[in-house]
Amino acid sequence: MKRRQLLALLLTIPSLASCEPEKTMTSDAKLPAPAPKVPAGSQVITLGAGCFWCIEAAYRQLDGVHAAVSGYMGGTLANPTYDDICTGGTGHAEVVQVVFDPTKISAEKILAWFWDLHDPTTLNRQGADVGTQYRSAIFYHDDSQKALAEASKKAASANFKDPIVTEITKASTFYPAENYHQDYYFQNKSKNGYCRAVITPKLKKLKLDH
Repeated sequence: MKRRQLLALLLTIPSLASCEPEKTMTSDAKLPAPAPKVPAGSQVITLGAGCFWCIEAAYRQLDGVHAAVSGYMGGTLANPTYDDICTGGTGHAEVVQVVFDPTKISAEKILAWFWDLHDPTTLNRQGADVGTQYRSAIFYHDDSQKALAEASKKAASANFKDPIVTEITKASTFYPAENYHQDYYFQNKSKNGYCRAVITPKLKKLKLDH
């Protein structure tokens, strides 16, 4: 292979392996999505585990989950955009806010899926996605969730060779991500390289729809 052809191939690899959407879209697609509705008796927990496309795609499929909405939490800038948080300077993490029926799926089970969905031992990184916005984080919404998260983290540590670096932090303001990020995987899996290379294999491994 000629050197120029090899260089061109290498330059395409990051775009296939990183969580980066198409740049061309409608103005409505760039608006923040609505906050998730919380039916009576439901609970809410907010989770950061790398690119939110993958986490949302998994949680949406679980019986007992009413909603899984991609968004941002844990930073200092009000009403951040995706471009803002991608700088790594706002302090936000990419998260998914999960609304679930505890009579159908427990918080413990929600957290068990969390540990299976990502590598919680890599600081501010998941695969090719690098930056504080990709950090592993559990944002708890009450003291009961905090205790469950700490116990779950301790139990999960037995399954990993390296120490878990997941932060456990009280939930702050949740900013829903732009409309184009919601249900991104199932809307774009046939045309987005990251979806095909990273998310599809993970969903297959977890025996979820892909």
